[in-house]
Amino acid sequence: MKSILGISAFYHDSAATILIDGKIIAAAQEERFTRKKHDSGYPFNAVEFVLKYSKLKLSEVDQIIFFEKPFLKFERLLETYVAFAPKGFKQFCKAMPIWLKEKLFQKKFLYNELRRHDKNFKDQNKIFFSDHHLSHAASAFFPSPFEEAVVLTADGVGEWATTTVAVGKGKSLEIKKEIHFPHSLGLLYSAFTYYTGFKVNSGEYKLMGLAPYGNPIYENKVKELIDIKEDGTFKLDQNYFNYATGLTMTNDKFDKLFGQKPRNSQSEQITQFHMDIAASIQKVTEEIMIKLARSIRREYNINNLCLAGGVALNCVANGKILQEKIFDNIWIQPAAGDAGGSLGAALALWHIECGNERIVNSNDNMCGSYLGSEFTQETIEKELKSIGAKYDIFNYEDLINKTSEYLSNEKAIGWFQGRMEFGPRALGARSILGDPRSDKMQKNLNLKVKFRESFRPFAPSVLREDLSYWFDINVDSPYMLLVANIKSDKKIEMTDEQKKLFGIDKLNIKRSKIPAVTHVDYSARVQTVNKNTNKRYHDLISKFKERTGCPVIVNTSFNVRGEPIVNSPTDAFNCFMGTELDYLVIGDCILDKKKQDLNLKKDYKKNFELD
Repeated sequence: MKSILGISAFYHDSAATILIDGKIIAAAQEERFTRKKHDSGYPFNAVEFVLKYSKLKLSEVDQIIFFEKPFLKFERLLETYVAFAPKGFKQFCKAMPIWLKEKLFQKKFLYNELRRHDKNFKDQNKIFFSDHHLSHAASAFFPSPFEEAVVLTADGVGEWATTTVAVGKGKSLEIKKEIHFPHSLGLLYSAFTYYTGFKVNSGEYKLMGLAPYGNPIYENKVKELIDIKEDGTFKLDQNYFNYATGLTMTNDKFDKLFGQKPRNSQSEQITQFHMDIAASIQKVTEEIMIKLARSIRREYNINNLCLAGGVALNCVANGKILQEKIFDNIWIQPAAGDAGGSLGAALALWHIECGNERIVNSNDNMCGSYLGSEFTQETIEKELKSIGAKYDIFNYEDLINKTSEYLSNEKAIGWFQGRMEFGPRALGARSILGDPRSDKMQKNLNLKVKFRESFRPFAPSVLREDLSYWFDINVDSPYMLLVANIKSDKKIEMTDEQKKLFGIDKLNIKRSKIPAVTHVDYSARVQTVNKNTNKRYHDLISKFKERTGCPVIVNTSFNVRGEPIVNSPTDAFNCFMGTELDYLVIGDCILDKKKQDLNLKKDYKKNFELD
């Protein structure tokens, strides 16, 4: 038996993964344990969890691998500061002490952190370093259902690379081409995230969700910032940006081009201008991704595409690549951001360095991405008792029955079952559920449960067997990473009068038979639910269909704005008591809000820093 521990840390979304004989045993993000969103610190708790889950002490682990190479990153910083000097001297002075104290001597730093888990761990030679984009590419290719694939990774920046193309075949994976910093599609998208007043590295989803409310009238101005070649490769005009050496993403020249200063999220409302900006950058991002996909399809003549890196979380762009039928099959790593680097680094070590054969699974090898912590019924009851929760216990059939009944009565439900998901999406293990047929559900969940912007869309979880009756798509989308349109026979077309409404006002128009999951452009971020990967969730949706004729339910992550997804029964109860959720279904227990001790109510809005 051979074990590998993969670690990603020190930028954002720290995580740990453990493989045993090449099989993914456990993976989790540090934020779920510390309750600090996008936690970038050393993932002590995540490492503790994966070790415990795999019943290993750290000293028994054969190899440990970090997801990137700090020396190369340091080289990039130095060369960037020299190239832009004297600009950025302030930023340089800020960054250097941290690099010299911690990051440059990462092996020693990691060794000391690892010793905290197990004093018997004494072998520094067990620690290895992967390349950032190779880690991304490996996380996309090795668990994929393909024997052979071309792999496209795009994010902010790794060591030097921001976009790479790799080719994977069997156990081999080789990066063929790279685009280097400062030319980055991820950083371009983040610049607009910053400009529209959202938080970089977490608000990108909001920008994507805002885009359908706007018109891409600034598309040509966006293209003044970026020179896009026919094959999708690109160069950014650094005169408009400040991210290479400064403390902000954009500069005054950028503001002059678009005619406004960056939005202050504390004092300024979102206007049609911001919606149009969002639509424009989204359109350009989609164009680049489609051009890149077309050119690599032509060049390598391989039918399968794998995607990873932060940009691969842009499920609208992914949906467009699918729609264009450039590749026969597409597979996207569910933990596409830096958290997935811990998994990719471990897989790259196992297959590429150690030369171990790969077993291809026709679904994939991610186990539905249910790779995190789980709790026994006994543990759940013990935790609930200790915090003073009132609950009833039901047998399986009654639990599914009751939950589907509550859903059909438009109740908002916290659903906590099985192993926690790895990656940013809740996939029916740590989810908030609702009735998609309700035209009030989206607004209520956003404002009363999630405490977040009313424009943000919710995703539908649909039985895989009913997918193509409700959506214009007929491929598996288990990780909620593809956007598709609602079927035309389920749509309710807007009147000419309604079409004239201002952006957000369109939100209240009923646009389909499942308005709670239909975005203003008639699209939805689809999750297909399969009996084999999540039986309990599949059974619940099946029972809801039996009651209502609708095989779809609303699925959003079990958390409030600014909070990581809940991890423990206590986290779930706190979120339940701090929001207007009606019921909490956890293990075999159902908690009714009306029966709880009112003294246990939480003032949840102040608990987490807004994203």
